[in-house]
Order: sequence, then structure tokens, then C-alpha cells
Amino acid sequence: MNLDKDKLISCMKKISEPKVLIVGDLALDEMIYGDAERISREAPVLILQHTKTKLILGGASNAAHNAATLNGGKVGVIGVCGDDYYSELLLDTFEKANINCSKIVKDKNRKTIVKTRISGSITTSITQQIVRVDRQSKGFVSEETEQKIIENIKKVLPDYDAIVLSNYHIGTLTDKIINFAIDYANQLGKVVVVDAQKDLGFYKNVTSMTPNLPDTEKSVGFKIESEEDLKRAGAKLLDETNAKSVLITCGADGMFVTKLGNDFTKIPVFNKSEVFDVTGAGDTVTAVYSLALAAGIDPVYSALIGNVAASLVVKQFGCATTTVDELVSAVKDLKI
Repeated sequence: MNLDKDKLISCMKKISEPKVLIVGDLALDEMIYGDAERISREAPVLILQHTKTKLILGGASNAAHNAATLNGGKVGVIGVCGDDYYSELLLDTFEKANINCSKIVKDKNRKTIVKTRISGSITTSITQQIVRVDRQSKGFVSEETEQKIIENIKKVLPDYDAIVLSNYHIGTLTDKIINFAIDYANQLGKVVVVDAQKDLGFYKNVTSMTPNLPDTEKSVGFKIESEEDLKRAGAKLLDETNAKSVLITCGADGMFVTKLGNDFTKIPVFNKSEVFDVTGAGDTVTAVYSLALAAGIDPVYSALIGNVAASLVVKQFGCATTTVDELVSAVKDLKI
């Protein structure tokens, strides 16, 4: 594709303007680190001497964090957490990230979504993840919590330019919440972006969606092995959802944007040589892409900005974020 660097930089400087609301499965990543000391006498397991614990916003929370670092904190979140120890840590982490979390619903019958990763330094230079512990409730939220989430969306969405439905399928986004959010956003003329892992055809009349390649294959019902397959898949999703555009992320093969009128664009990966950790890169793309669409930027250049952002965060360990200045600097350094 032909890339206009000056246009891309100009577009990047606009993405700090819109306000975005993230609704979905809000999670906290608890990163516990230690140095391997010895093998336990109780069981054949390592004993780690704890060195530090780091709290990172994950799941839909990571999309919010990415947006907040780009637009100066003009971000709100709506979802559910438990009434437990981790709920206070989650809310505190949101506040430190300058994200409005006042409309999160507390439900004492649910667990705050937490992914605890325990990593140990086996040598002085290698830190390796040893085990992950997930805390989450099974099943959808109760009807009472569902109604509270809908009421909170109704209260605050008029104040935002875009809404992102971030569905990790952990029970926050019921059919009723999804349908209300989309219908209400359309009534208000807001940008609606969906980041979901399955049932993509369910999301009708959205602005765009950002599925990855495996989730796209599951949704369209066929294997994607060529650019022609990508075109078929993108066209099918547009037809099923009545979306204005679809961004399919293809990992090491880049991205593919489908727009109405059989308009297709393949975008290559900008960084293949310095990939350290792809955790949360999809959330980064969704957040950046949504801000760009809300700023009135064409889906292709919105995807390009998301691509650059992803190329930066994969250089870091865990869910990471970037800034507009870093994006602009990265584009200036691109060899194209």
C-alpha cells in the first residue's frame, strides 16, 4: 500500500481529542516476581523469594488504559467487579491511570476478574512465568447488575464520542446490554467499536469491529489462507453486522481492513524484529483504532495508527501502553 507519512503523523495528533467509554470485562493483572531459591521439601516445586508485585490493567481495562495514555485520561469504564480485596486494588489502579471508574457496578456475588502471573528468576538474566491463577465468576451477571450497567451507560454515554464493547466472554456483556449500548449509541450518533472473540455476527449496526484471524475464521465458518479469503471474510462480516468497516488483525501478517463497496486494504507489520511479548496488543489496537475513528479518521489510517501502536507495545513485557509522541517518533523512523 502507499503510505503518506505526513498524513499519518497529522492523523496521530488528532487522536488525543475524542473521549471514549469502554464497556466490558474489566480485569486486573497481578504480576508477582521472585528469585528462585531452592526446591521445596513439601513438594517438587520452586520456592521463590518475593521481590515485587506489579498491578496492571488487563482485559477491557487494558483497552481503557491504552486510550487514557493517548488522550490525557478522557476515558471512562463501565463493568462489574466483586466486593472483595481485589476490587479495591482494581479501582485504585484505574484512578492512578486517570480513568473514570465511578460507574463500575459492585456485585458481592461475583469475583473481581484477576489474572495472577507468578514469575521467577531462574538465572540472573532470565525471568520465566511459572504459573497463572485466574479468579473470575462463571455465567452472566445477574438481572439486577445488568440493569445497573444499562442505567450507567444511559447516564454517561452522551458525554463521550465513542463506545468500545470489549467482550472477553466472562459474563459482563449480556445480549441485553450489547443491544442497548449499540442502539443508544446510534441514537446519539456515537462511534461504536466491538472487540469480541466469538459470535461476531450478533453485533448489528456497529461502526466497526476488530477481530483477530482465528476468531474471524470461527465466525465466518471457513479457513483463511489467502488474501482472497480475507476479502470474503471481511465482506461476510460487513454483510452480517451492517458495520461500516472491519479490521482483522492477522498477527505477524499485519492487518486487513474491509470497507463498504468492496474496498480492501492489506497493512503489513511495522515491527517484526523486536517482538518481546504480544500480551494485550489486541487491546492496544482496539483502543487506538477507536480513538482514531472517533476523531473522524478514515478506517485505513486508523488501522495504520493502531499498527504502529502495536509495534511499540510488543517490545514491552505484559499489557503495555504508548503515547502520541512515541507514535509520531516511530513513524518518523519508519523506512518506507
